[in-house]
Amino acid sequence: MKIYKKKRIFAVMKGLVTRTTGSWYRVLSDDGAAYDCRLRGNYRLRGNKQTNPIAVGDHVDFSLQDDGTGVIAEVDDRRNYIVRRATKLSKQTHVIAANIDLLCVVATLGAPRTSTGFIDRLLVTAEAYHIPACVVFNKCDLYDDELLVIQRELSSMYTEAGYEVFCLSAMTGDGVDALKRRIAGCTVLFSGHSGVGKSALLNAIDPSLSLRVGDISDWSMKGRHTTTFAEIFTIALTPDENAFVIDTPGIKEFGMVDFTVQELSHFYPEMRRVLHGCRFANCTHRHEPGCAVKAAVDEGSINAERYANYLSIAEQIESGE
Repeated sequence: MKIYKKKRIFAVMKGLVTRTTGSWYRVLSDDGAAYDCRLRGNYRLRGNKQTNPIAVGDHVDFSLQDDGTGVIAEVDDRRNYIVRRATKLSKQTHVIAANIDLLCVVATLGAPRTSTGFIDRLLVTAEAYHIPACVVFNKCDLYDDELLVIQRELSSMYTEAGYEVFCLSAMTGDGVDALKRRIAGCTVLFSGHSGVGKSALLNAIDPSLSLRVGDISDWSMKGRHTTTFAEIFTIALTPDENAFVIDTPGIKEFGMVDFTVQELSHFYPEMRRVLHGCRFANCTHRHEPGCAVKAAVDEGSINAERYANYLSIAEQIESGE
């Protein structure tokens, strides 16, 4: 007589996705235990155009299997997320992280220098998905007098636009305490180019992390990837306050997704304040007469560099790049 082994049935559990590596996900359950999980096979067949149907920061339902691993059955609705185009020629998108309280755009004026165009693309995307954002200039200990002047000008530009700006050094620790106070109690995404010092900054915030830090390539002056997958770390900032910080691989280019030229200005806080003054409701703030945005640029109340980045993004949206 054939004997069938009774299959054990495990209860559905709730958890937070803290790491994504290929087809495996690390999930922190509500009771504090961590499990390696896979995604249920038919979940990928739901018409999802994203390269990753599950992202760090997602809240999921999962069940344990006999071997101790889990199977993710459902993903809760996201409060927000940061998404970019997977590649220039791809129609797929890639979700960097979900359910974020704050985006820290980590930049530097040293090597590799971060352009304001790159910063603005991240800030515009954060505005579109209702995520508060700040700009963090790292490696300020390496700036000479000329770069310090530029840094002060850019800090003023973003502060006047409505963003918090931090100037700090992950190496010396100068300015790190101010950022620690800002992120307390938050789930924070650190994003930027490879080599700007994201991992070094997280080590400065919490030395117990001991994240691997890379060098700058001598021939290209660009950073080498040291973070190879997205991961959430819990940091104890004070005896009473923690922060969840998300470290992600460096981004070479940030391709924006699902924007129109007509709505783009709504994601520039300084433009949003004057839009009601435009003669035409569908003004794109480029060639139309009676444009309040262009008038504000001429008057100096909207920064000319931010406006130039707006024009560049609008042109790329129109061309489909």
